[in-house]
Amino acid sequence: MRSASGNGFDSSDSFAVSGAAEGTTRLHDIPPSITPSHGDDSHLLSRIASPADVKALAPNELAELCREIRATLLAYGHQHGGHIGSNLGMVEATVALHRVFDSPRDRIVFDVSHQSYVHKMLTGRAAAYLDPDRFSEVTGFTNPDESKHDQFVLGHTGTSISLACGLAKTRDMEGPNSGIGNVIAVIGDGSLSSGVAFEGLNNAAEQGGNLIIVFNDNEMSIAGDFGGMYGPLARLRASGGTAQPNLFNAFGLDYRYVEAGNDVSALVAAFEEVRDIDHPVVVHIHTLKGAGYDGEETHADRQTASASPVSFDSPTGVHPTDNVNHSEPWHSDHCNLSDHEPHEGQCEASHWQNPDAAIGKPDDPRKHYGKMAMAALEPRFAAEPGLVVISPATPGSNGITHEFRERAGAHYVDTGITESHAVAYAAGIARAGGTPVVATTASFFQRAYDQFFQEMSLNRSRVTVLDFLGGLSGSDNTHSGAYDVTMFSNIPGATMLVPTSARDYLADLAWATAPAGSADAPAGPVVIRVPGEAILTAERDATLLPVTGGQIADRPQSTSLPVSVSSASGGISAATVRGTVSVTAQRAGVRHMLDWRVNQTGSHVAIIGLGNAYPLAEQTAAALSDDYGITATVIDPRQCTSLDSDVLESLRDGHQQVITLEDGQLEGGWGEKVTAYYANHHVSDGSRNPRVLNFGAAKEFTDRVSLGELNERYGLTVEQVTEAITRCF
Repeated sequence: MRSASGNGFDSSDSFAVSGAAEGTTRLHDIPPSITPSHGDDSHLLSRIASPADVKALAPNELAELCREIRATLLAYGHQHGGHIGSNLGMVEATVALHRVFDSPRDRIVFDVSHQSYVHKMLTGRAAAYLDPDRFSEVTGFTNPDESKHDQFVLGHTGTSISLACGLAKTRDMEGPNSGIGNVIAVIGDGSLSSGVAFEGLNNAAEQGGNLIIVFNDNEMSIAGDFGGMYGPLARLRASGGTAQPNLFNAFGLDYRYVEAGNDVSALVAAFEEVRDIDHPVVVHIHTLKGAGYDGEETHADRQTASASPVSFDSPTGVHPTDNVNHSEPWHSDHCNLSDHEPHEGQCEASHWQNPDAAIGKPDDPRKHYGKMAMAALEPRFAAEPGLVVISPATPGSNGITHEFRERAGAHYVDTGITESHAVAYAAGIARAGGTPVVATTASFFQRAYDQFFQEMSLNRSRVTVLDFLGGLSGSDNTHSGAYDVTMFSNIPGATMLVPTSARDYLADLAWATAPAGSADAPAGPVVIRVPGEAILTAERDATLLPVTGGQIADRPQSTSLPVSVSSASGGISAATVRGTVSVTAQRAGVRHMLDWRVNQTGSHVAIIGLGNAYPLAEQTAAALSDDYGITATVIDPRQCTSLDSDVLESLRDGHQQVITLEDGQLEGGWGEKVTAYYANHHVSDGSRNPRVLNFGAAKEFTDRVSLGELNERYGLTVEQVTEAITRCF
């Protein structure tokens, strides 16, 4: 484990950057003169309050500024974490942009805007990266609420060219009074693979006028580049920008190539050449993702980069690396380092860096349950050639490990950042008789809403969707999954399952992916919301489930579902999931899968906890018993597609209140359907019409608010729910 020393912004000669192996520390030799130190005006970065200060620097100070920024990013990554790799590659390009252009009159649109950390430093927000006490002042993406230099709130991908076209169109229509000068779209780090980016390129060429598209080609996406366009791009790099076919020329766009994408002087010259241009142009810059990380040994018999410390005596602060231009299937560097230990070059781990404080902590729910799902699917590949796992980028975030991908071979497909394509592609596989599983983050699936309706559900395609990070979380406002239930549960023909244990999760996966033609298999698409933090925490501590202790007795157990896997794929074992479920029980038909589960029968109050809110249901029931002598009925609905009318009707007898708990948007969500049921099925005997109380989230965007604080805000705590229940008696 790396030493924790040297992570602060002090005047020491060096600081820890990445660990080669347990018990070792690798150091960057950063001269004291450029080690960032907040509040010290002797450093260039601390004196940058706006782009005007970048313009005021002497030409020979630009490289010095870049070295300071790179050192700041490296230390910031250790203390705070974030999208460090892409920003390290964009240091020189961002400095050059603000040296040449005049933001905010010249409009710079970053895509994916996780590349914007350096831009934020140069537009008055450097202290948010230099001073640990101020790290929370800025988001990880552009945000106009922070600065007039940020054009849009952007946390997804592919839209910068379209947005830039819109800005340029208004400028050209309004003329000199528009207040808009050059319009620059900065795309790359995988975002060019998004379909909407090509729609933007198509529009830009037709629209004409000043529009500068900076393509950051770092030979990486999230987990490597996938798609036919990357071969021509590689040939462009190899030829210095002269090879054909040139996909940008094919759209009718002007084109320039800059090989030295980490040379600030070369970039300044390139941007000066296209400033105030009268037609659309693509400036293709070749950068190194993770530029400045120290390379580490990542394979038994090879090193991906130099073992010597990175020297900041070089003009760019970037040392040569040989982990590029690979031929192995996954376009990676054989890097199996954790998120805490990224290194320079084409390293998936450098895309997102966790802070050092996270070292040694267990997997988060996405990785934990993602590894579990892959471990359950992998043994089926040999007998089921049509079983395919599809990830529209970000596989590592969801537990789809390097090792799994390598073993899966053709059974795994990374489509790049292409959620719409991924869902339509899966529908095609399903129509041909295959068994596709599409896995990504809840907020990313919003980009495929049309395909969920048309290609998937209208066509009754047997697609299984693994919905990660659904429900409330401390995510930023662009990555909130609080709206997934309102989206998926209201699509006609789709079934949304919301398991509350690893055992049910695996059973749901087995049922949803039952081979075509199997008895009792679902007739259409199935969305499985992957359990979140509350479920995983309760599985690790059964005292948080005081009613059942996590033990559910209504399903037979057997060892027929293969979940025990090697440690190489994450170490998920049968013991981890506390038992398995027989295939017969898993595939016992749609009705069985949609039945609600009554885990405790009581009176007066029935508490129905959906998904991640289920542990709260048990905890509230325990509080009612301990404090008021009320034995509440506790129900796990297990799905949010339909209501179990048999259970709801049974609650009329002996229950004055029905409580619904959900960790998602309340308005238009699941709980209101229970309220509507009783309102629409009112009976003449007033004593048999229970009062329904709904608890859930407000219809709002939240930005990096902790899960605990959100639960307090929305009344999703034992104390608040109990108080509301007892107040009504």
